[in-house]
Amino acid sequence: MKRQSGPFMTIIFACAAALALIAPLPSAQAQGGPIRLVALGDSLSAGYNLPQEAAFPVVLERALKAKGYKVEITNAGVSGDTSSGGLDRLDWSVPDGTDGVILELGANDMLRGLNPALTRKNLETIVERLKSRNIPVMLAGMYASRNLGPDYIAKFDPIHQDIAKKHDLVLYPFFLDGVAGERSLNLPDGLHPTAKGVEIIVERILPSVESFLARIAQR
Repeated sequence: MKRQSGPFMTIIFACAAALALIAPLPSAQAQGGPIRLVALGDSLSAGYNLPQEAAFPVVLERALKAKGYKVEITNAGVSGDTSSGGLDRLDWSVPDGTDGVILELGANDMLRGLNPALTRKNLETIVERLKSRNIPVMLAGMYASRNLGPDYIAKFDPIHQDIAKKHDLVLYPFFLDGVAGERSLNLPDGLHPTAKGVEIIVERILPSVESFLARIAQR
């Protein structure tokens, strides 16, 4: 077959170059690299008053690696953050190339008695903005303190469940399950887990995170 040359090949090369520029680069996961997660949360993720190695994202990453997962988890927890704060910093807290986000926000909204409708709106906006970037989300839920009264509880408690159902998200219903109210597992303030408390949180949330990783791997 006669070799093509001249203007015809020039057009072919130009088209190939243009396609190379617009084609998305493969993720680290697609190239055999680790799954890159971001834990977007408040002090419960940040590891308030704990050594860095005892913070939730670090302990979770260690537990996943022990089970054979290739994963890197960035700690994007900010102590004192509300759902509004998380929304405000979303773009720089979750960089391009992130494979998934564990969203743990809402506790400070509840502790400050903020309107649950605002918390719901902020969390759903975070989810929608991440979905628009093709970044899957797992929700780590929170329940209202029982001393806030039945009306507040009724409005706050379903928030994470409703959003997860609407957007088909993996949900861990209560981030502090097994730890809340246990004096030996919390710091003197009674609100933040000790290192042992974080280990229990990770142990209990681990199956949900594995389900989340399975979803990511199927994409």
